[in-house]
Amino acid sequence: MVAVDERRGDVRGVTWRVLDVRDPILADRLSGVDVVVHLATDTSVETPPQARTSLNVRGTQTVLTAAAAAGVRRVVLCTSAMVYGALPDNPVPLDEDAPLRADPEGPLLSDLLEMERLAARAPRSHPGLTVTVVRPATLVGPDVDSVLTRHFEAPRLLVIKDSRPRWQFCHVDDLVSALECAALGLVEGVVTVGCDGWLEQEQVEEISGIRRLELPSSLAFGTAERLHRLGLTPAPASELQFVTHPWVVPSARLRAAGWQPRYTNEEVLALLVEQTRGRHAVASRRLGRKDAAATLGAAGATVALVGTAALVRRARRKRRTGG
Repeated sequence: MVAVDERRGDVRGVTWRVLDVRDPILADRLSGVDVVVHLATDTSVETPPQARTSLNVRGTQTVLTAAAAAGVRRVVLCTSAMVYGALPDNPVPLDEDAPLRADPEGPLLSDLLEMERLAARAPRSHPGLTVTVVRPATLVGPDVDSVLTRHFEAPRLLVIKDSRPRWQFCHVDDLVSALECAALGLVEGVVTVGCDGWLEQEQVEEISGIRRLELPSSLAFGTAERLHRLGLTPAPASELQFVTHPWVVPSARLRAAGWQPRYTNEEVLALLVEQTRGRHAVASRRLGRKDAAATLGAAGATVALVGTAALVRRARRKRRTGG
């Protein structure tokens, strides 16, 4: 087994080849490799968008080209079920072959959609190369830090009035076992992975112990967009869709191959709540204890900042009307 990274890890039984995956000489380092599992994807809130795109898009393009040049038979690429988009008319669950309707406005979603495009094009450009794309639901694990996990660092969970979100999670251990199935050729094409079923918003609130902040759609999304334009939030308003509308996936192809998730949605959410305990963020940026103490009464994470601005507007309206 060969591992390629910019620095050597401590995994036993692995031959390390230290290299940036964007380096064109990667093809030489893949000599004798049958299957490549490409995991050098950055979804961090903290990474500058340009640097993230360089790794995500250019890295994927280099890996696919290098794999073909080295005679690799199969590349397994991990993206996200976010590429389907979160829309009120999404069926629950989605079909794995459903069209990709995510709004490419956000830098991360733009990266993921471009990675998918590269994956779809690669077998046509490089006959003999097979590409399997694995799309996990909201990923949760010890080192996972994303806009979606930081949603649970807020003192309130945003709920859009008249919406009905469904929550589905994927533990990193289940993703690893799904990637193993893909690497062994037990599944091909597009594969989704997540816990069985989903949680309703009321269940999420009960398990997490976090109460909701309910706002009209126009107010929440309008405020989020203004805050993003002002540079106060790193993610565009479109990413609020993923905590508002369903994007549940079925893991149908994995199940047909004999795969089963080890974790339930309830268990993964409980782990996420424990993992984020004591953390607080505003605009998806973590706060220190002193800053958090000053901010907690109002909001946390991008969602909470939206709520703060909305409440300020409400208060101003009441003062003007005398209500």
